[in-house]
Order: sequence, then structure tokens, then C-alpha cells
Amino acid sequence: YPGADHSRYSHSLGVMETARKIIDQLRRNFYISDEQETTCLAAALLHDLGHGPFSHVFERVTGIDHEELTHRVVLDPDSEVHRVLIAHDATLPQEIIDFLECSPKRSFICDILSSQLDADRLDYLLRDNLMTGSRYGGYDLRWLLVSMTIDTTSDRLAVTWKGVSAVEAYLAARYHMYRNVYFHKVVRAGEGMLKLALQRAKRLAAQDRLEWPRREDNFHKALLGQKLTIKEFVDLDDISVMHCFKLWTESSDATLASLCKGILNRRIFKTIDLSRIAPDRAAAMAQAADTAITAAGGESGYEMFYDEITDTPYEIYVPTANDAASEILVCDPDGKATEFASISPMSQALNTELAFRRIHVASQWKTEVDRAISPIQ
Repeated sequence: YPGADHSRYSHSLGVMETARKIIDQLRRNFYISDEQETTCLAAALLHDLGHGPFSHVFERVTGIDHEELTHRVVLDPDSEVHRVLIAHDATLPQEIIDFLECSPKRSFICDILSSQLDADRLDYLLRDNLMTGSRYGGYDLRWLLVSMTIDTTSDRLAVTWKGVSAVEAYLAARYHMYRNVYFHKVVRAGEGMLKLALQRAKRLAAQDRLEWPRREDNFHKALLGQKLTIKEFVDLDDISVMHCFKLWTESSDATLASLCKGILNRRIFKTIDLSRIAPDRAAAMAQAADTAITAAGGESGYEMFYDEITDTPYEIYVPTANDAASEILVCDPDGKATEFASISPMSQALNTELAFRRIHVASQWKTEVDRAISPIQ
């Protein structure tokens, strides 16, 4: 999906507006204070502030936790966000953090931003469906919003009976988006190459062999997992990292240069799908591929990777599970709440783990890898 765009800014605005629409619907029948609304909308707008360049890949390589950084930005007196918040209410920064942590307890207002039916998911599914042109992630948001209510017994967000079909369509859309977009083989190959490039740069930086960025630059510090000031973090964005990728195409380190050229010129690793093969055999095939590349003179640690990715479209509630994954509730006309899983026959299928197992390999080693894994199939 080379034309797709997903910026944190547009997504955060969408989450805030979706949360506002949920609150407007709930207010038709329930009391929600202005203070609750302000905290919820501010949290919706700010919930992704701590994401660095390239989001989760950057986080996994550097070890810089985006949730911790979000808290720092909101609470740090030197941040512009903090100054804006305290100008409205001196207690608002801490209230936002408590809201994001569902403290002191989870309630319907927290569910608006953190649940299996939250504004975050409702926005990114429709947004990514639109931007990719996939037509897999569409669902009736308007009807879903109209059906939202509160289960007063548990103080949790719920839907009325008329919203069951809309919930099913939303969950099916989530399933199809993960299967066909987020877990697409080229998406996963490109993301894996990005991770390998950052890992290689991190290794070179640790050895003081990275020619750019300089040691005092924000990105260099981030690669080594050093704590950044709020200003340093704000100045670190996708553009500054992409600039490094362009410079690294001329790096004296051939491995880093090759990975960056592949990413920028769209020469993405080739994919061998092992999803229909048992996990133990798939792992054995990945090991055989690694051995074959090494024997042929390649650098398997940076010229291939084994990718096993999973997602469960809908998690049926079990008492030992985290509250954040709790059951979607359906309220009947007399106000009694029933678990969605006991109403919808689709829930059992959607509770099944979606999994892909793949080898992604640089094109020059594809033939060797095919030959190595063939006897194991």
C-alpha cells in the first residue's frame, strides 16, 4: 500500500472526535460531567504522544517505552503540553495520566479510550481502510455509536441489542484488516527490514562506528537507549530518521547500506509463507534457511528473518484475563447486561488466533533458501 498514510496527528484528532461522539450519545440517557468529558477528550488527543519515529519498531529497538514517554510529556513542567493543560486546570495533567491508567478503577469513561470497543480502534480501522483503499475495514460507525449505552450495574460501556450486528461488522472488519493489511507479507517484510536497519545502526553506534548521526544528536542517543529530554524527544521525528536512512545508503558498512537501499528503493525481502506448516517444522525450516545463507557466505542475521505474528480479533472474557480485554456487554431492553460471546455465534470464530509464519529473505538468497527448506516440507 505505497500510497497509504497514517500520521499520529490525524489519528489522534480522529480518536478525540470519536470519543466526543460516544460521549454525546451516552449523554442522551446518562449524566456525564464536563470535567469527565474534558479529561476523556484530552486523554484521547494525547494518548499517542510518546510514540517515536516509526512507532513500535523504534520502540522495540531502542527500548524507549511510548507510554512512559507520554506520561513524561504530560507531566513535565517544561513541556508545552503541560503548560497548556495547567492553564486550563492545574490538576488536569495528573487526571489525564490517571485516566490513561484507569485509576483508581476501570469505568465506562475509561472504556471509551481503552477497551475492545474503544475510540482508538474505531478510528484507526476506518482511517487505514480509507488510506489503503483495501475496502476490508469498513463498518457502520454511525449505527454503532447510536447503540452505545452504559451498563449501570458494572459501570462499563455497553451496546444495546440493536447494535449487535454493528459490533459483529466492526469485529469482522478488524479481522480482515489484520489478515489483509497489517499482516500483509510486504508490510511485514518492510517493517522487518526497518527493524534490522535500526538494529544494525544501534550496533555500530555502540561500537562507535556509526558515521552519522553524531554522538551528541538525538537519534544517536535514542539508538543507545539513552534518556532524552522532552525537547530532544520532540525534535526526533520520522523526517530526521529518514534523512539518516538516505545517508546510510552510502555507509562504509555494507550491511547497513544494503538494508537502507532496499527500504528506500522498495527492494523488499522475498517471502516464503509457512503458515500452513506446523510451528516446529516451520522453525526447523527457518533454521535451515539461516544455515544455508551462512554457508553461502551471506550474513543471515541481517539478510533474512523468521516472522511469526498473531492476533485475536475478539478476546472472550475469562476471569484471569486483564480487564482491558474484558467482554463487550450487550444490554437488553430491561437493562440486563449479557456477554457478547453468549449472543453472537461469530464470537467463537473471532476468538480464534489469527497467525502467520513466514521467512523473509533477501532476493539474492531466495534460491538457496528454497533449496535448503525443500527436504523439510
